[in-house]
Amino acid sequence: MKLPLRNGVDIQPVQDDTRTGRRRDVLAAAAAVALFAVAAVVGTLIQRADHSLYVDWAPLYADWLPHVGAGTPLALAVAAAVVLHGHRLAARLPWRGLLGAVWAAAMAWIWSLALVDGWRRGVAERLTARHEYLRGIDRFQDIGAALRGFTGHILLTQPDHWPAHIAGHPPGAVLTFVGLDRLGLGGGGWAGAFCITVGGSAAVAVLVTLRALGQERAARTAAPFLVLAPGAVWVGASADGYFAAVAAWGLALLALAATRTVRAPGAVALGAGLLLGLTAYLSYGLTLLALPAAAVLLLARTARPLPFALTGVAVVAGAFTLAGFRWWEGYSLLVERYYQGVASDRPYAYWVWANLAVASVVAGPACVAGARRMVSAVPDAARRLRPGRPVGPDGLVVLTFAALLALVVADLSGMSKAETERIWLPFLVWLLPTTALLPVCDRRRWLLVQACLSLLVNHLLLTGW
Repeated sequence: MKLPLRNGVDIQPVQDDTRTGRRRDVLAAAAAVALFAVAAVVGTLIQRADHSLYVDWAPLYADWLPHVGAGTPLALAVAAAVVLHGHRLAARLPWRGLLGAVWAAAMAWIWSLALVDGWRRGVAERLTARHEYLRGIDRFQDIGAALRGFTGHILLTQPDHWPAHIAGHPPGAVLTFVGLDRLGLGGGGWAGAFCITVGGSAAVAVLVTLRALGQERAARTAAPFLVLAPGAVWVGASADGYFAAVAAWGLALLALAATRTVRAPGAVALGAGLLLGLTAYLSYGLTLLALPAAAVLLLARTARPLPFALTGVAVVAGAFTLAGFRWWEGYSLLVERYYQGVASDRPYAYWVWANLAVASVVAGPACVAGARRMVSAVPDAARRLRPGRPVGPDGLVVLTFAALLALVVADLSGMSKAETERIWLPFLVWLLPTTALLPVCDRRRWLLVQACLSLLVNHLLLTGW
């Protein structure tokens, strides 16, 4: 089915359908499997020797617990439907119909995987554990006072210190659940449902971004992979899935404003800034999304949305600052708190590469193979990215490479030692479109591999967070 670019440029990604290229895809996926196996063996030895990893099934934050649950039949049904019919429907559905179908299918996939662990253990109790956000919302009866004193409870040595996840994030994260509670949607069940519903929309935001940047065919090709992403195991129910969606919609609005495919690009750019500003107050590390944001503007060949977007960011930052929370002070104290806890024992020399093994599981083997193609295409794409020339298929390469670069910086920072299966969700969702670079004849097989990996992880392990 021919899908022309609006400016007349074919957007079919450059592919290598040769036997050599396909063999390299398999070798890349096999290398990721080997890396994970090595990380598991080395991690087990380290954990047995000195218990310094603080994970029970290294390198994942999980426990070995083979099980089935109420969500098992639904998960199998969703996986089968998407594998058998996903690419055909993605190619034929009208655009708005595709977006609705992707959101519905993504939520069905996330819900089914979460319910493999049961309603209470898989959804309702996820965000009520002792380290989670809901353990601290009763301390926000006076939101203004809580914000003014927020940094005074970050360090472990301070009285009434926050639970780990509240202390480890700016207050925008916990305020989300305070807001739900004020709306009468309190408790772990509503919080989990909120994270799954919003988190499932991240796939839609990625599709919107790709189409705005002239990559509609790539978007349609990647849609089934975005639905059956192994990362869905951790989106349901994790607040980081919600963070990923907020960030993704911020980038989507920025792309729409930059390409002027909306009626009021200035207002949309302001909305993008508000969402991206909120993202920075949901998680400190998500400031690295400035890299894919810069890639969006580069691909759109304009900086026109920048003043409006920066205004939106400034509004969010100003509101929190005037309310009494200073982002820079919170981050400085977080670094200190980070090394007051288990991070002081977790070995950087292990996690700096084991994190990548974890990322290969969350993204899946198909994404690893696609990322291989993306990285190999970066030099040629960079040479062709000149003013006045159409972006064409290089847009997919540039955008996903920017997300990969942000992930690498996060890894090297040492502030992501373990638990990256949830922490890196906002970056990894942007690597999934690299699956559009895979040969047509292999896509269904790669999609099946993605689904099987998700099912195995969720049925063999009891994942944390």
